[in-house]
Amino acid sequence: MTSLDHVRARLALVRERTARLVEHRRGTDAQPDDDFRGLYISDAQAGAIARPRSTRHLPFDDGSERDRIEGRAGAADVAGEDGLRLRRVAAAFGLDEADVDVLLAALLPDVDQTVERLYGYLNDDVSRRRASVELALLLAGVDPSSADGRRRVGPRGPLVDGGLLTVTDDRPYLTRELAVPDAVTSYLLGADTLHPSVAACAVLDAAVGGGDGHARLFDGDASLHLRGRPWTTARAAALDALGRRGRPALVLDAGRIAATADPPAVARAARRDARLRGWWLVVGAIDDLDAAVMRTLADGDRVVLVGQGRWDPAWSTEAPPTVEIGPMAPAARRAQWSQALGDRLDDVAGLSTFVLDGDAIRRSVAMAERLAAMEGVPLAAAHVAAGARAQNGNTLDRLARRIEPEVGLDDMVLKPQVRSLLEDVIGRARHRDVVLDQWRMRPGGGRGRGVTALFAGEPGTGKTMGAEAVACELGLDLYAIDLASVVDKYIGETEKNLERIFAAAEGLNAVLLFDEADALFGKRSEVSDAHDRHANIEVAYLLQRMESFDGLAVLSTNMRANIDEAFARRLDVVVEFTTPDAAQRRQLWATCLRPLPLGDDVDLDACAHEFEISGGNIRAVAVSTAYRLAARGAGAVTMQDLLAATEIEYRKMGRLVRQRTMRP
Repeated sequence: MTSLDHVRARLALVRERTARLVEHRRGTDAQPDDDFRGLYISDAQAGAIARPRSTRHLPFDDGSERDRIEGRAGAADVAGEDGLRLRRVAAAFGLDEADVDVLLAALLPDVDQTVERLYGYLNDDVSRRRASVELALLLAGVDPSSADGRRRVGPRGPLVDGGLLTVTDDRPYLTRELAVPDAVTSYLLGADTLHPSVAACAVLDAAVGGGDGHARLFDGDASLHLRGRPWTTARAAALDALGRRGRPALVLDAGRIAATADPPAVARAARRDARLRGWWLVVGAIDDLDAAVMRTLADGDRVVLVGQGRWDPAWSTEAPPTVEIGPMAPAARRAQWSQALGDRLDDVAGLSTFVLDGDAIRRSVAMAERLAAMEGVPLAAAHVAAGARAQNGNTLDRLARRIEPEVGLDDMVLKPQVRSLLEDVIGRARHRDVVLDQWRMRPGGGRGRGVTALFAGEPGTGKTMGAEAVACELGLDLYAIDLASVVDKYIGETEKNLERIFAAAEGLNAVLLFDEADALFGKRSEVSDAHDRHANIEVAYLLQRMESFDGLAVLSTNMRANIDEAFARRLDVVVEFTTPDAAQRRQLWATCLRPLPLGDDVDLDACAHEFEISGGNIRAVAVSTAYRLAARGAGAVTMQDLLAATEIEYRKMGRLVRQRTMRP
């Protein structure tokens, strides 16, 4: 017996009961052959209705036939034939035989059109062609007037509470119509399609994690709450553990659920569709969902709720156990990269810097392949890094300016000590998984896994470019925080904006740059009024938030002395950018003027010794010189061009222009 054969046999039994009930009704009807029956009530019908019925419970003598059908079904289950879906649904939702008969009575009009007219006759209303509460209970052999009958079709009964049955109107109780959702009907008849609203929120290519360290989480059927940073790592660990135990899962994107017109209804449909198939339900990130949706999802077993925040007691009467899932180990991440890339890229060690799960890794490789194909070149590490950066969302774009790094350490003119410190920042970002997670060198106190550096120095000495070089060497994007979008005159709003930035940055593979950091990280002062108290609260919040930050942040300032001393302990590296000496200035002049044709009279050594300016000023002079050359339309840069552009820069800086011994 196949699953469909089983359903058809049980439906045929209900169909036969319907026919018997029609015959019984015709035998007791005052006007059984009235052509307008169901459209009005005649005097004879009114009199018949007024007479009390002896019973409304009509037993059907077909128990032996049902036992025979179920005996064959049980043998088919034991024999391991095609799974009998009706029996699985009954077991999953806790239905007894009467519940199954009520479900089939409501389902019958959807698979047998002739039953519609019979139901209209039995409902005494030709327009009502679905089973009423009374009719469904009668066909199930249950007294409609009993408490047991009301319980079976009540809101807390397994049929309605499980989403297998819906009550379609607000008529008097016994005349309310019952309907089976199309998704349930399709499943029982052999289809495997999800409800459209659930399918729209499903993640079909969700990643599995590396390793089997979390398989023990799913020894039973109890629901779990998993926390991870990023939350996708926790989801990948859950799917990996479920897969190792042979337990299929329906994976939903919580953000898509929240964006629907009726999130609680989608959550109920998802719970039902997962239970129908015996699947686990995995939902993340639950931080995007409200309490009503969470109560729907958390009510029951075989649910994995994944997020970054703590469990809110308002979400359920009984909180599921919370399990902290750490980031994917570097070895597992490298294995994911190796599996996705195959033999197309030999060195994947540098790619472990990107905090991505297997799903995002596959998407990164797919985009890298498209980029390489567009350029007509073999796949390279730069393509893969670009694909990985493309996995960043746009949540931070509204609060920061995205900079795609183009300058590396080799493109900068740096003193050896400064370069060494920048390399230290890069090394900390690359190896923090090993040091903090494997070797457990992270101190306690709720400190994060972030790397924070302070770049201090005079204007134009290369602080912002240094941050860009760090991001470039790591293959990450650089986000420069726009202070205008952060600072707010209303109390508490600045902290909210900063929290949005930190929360978004922790989920991105990017470097966060706080330019002019002393505006936010300035020293606390004695409190003399409410403004001082509020300013101190902002700094205190930043102190706490920087300590728990999991990302990579660079603070740059022209006035290191204005930075609050409490930040010094929380900084990993402090880099002092100083004004370049003559040798460095000579190299800077050559680097900045490299794209331009230089005349024979240009003396870069003289420029380096004569003009004691920073690298930013030298670059500004080079740009001004390029504009002068473009205005002429041809030729080469002359010493006169450099002197004129330098004089403009000096005046802009507010410095005196001295008489120079150089001649153009």
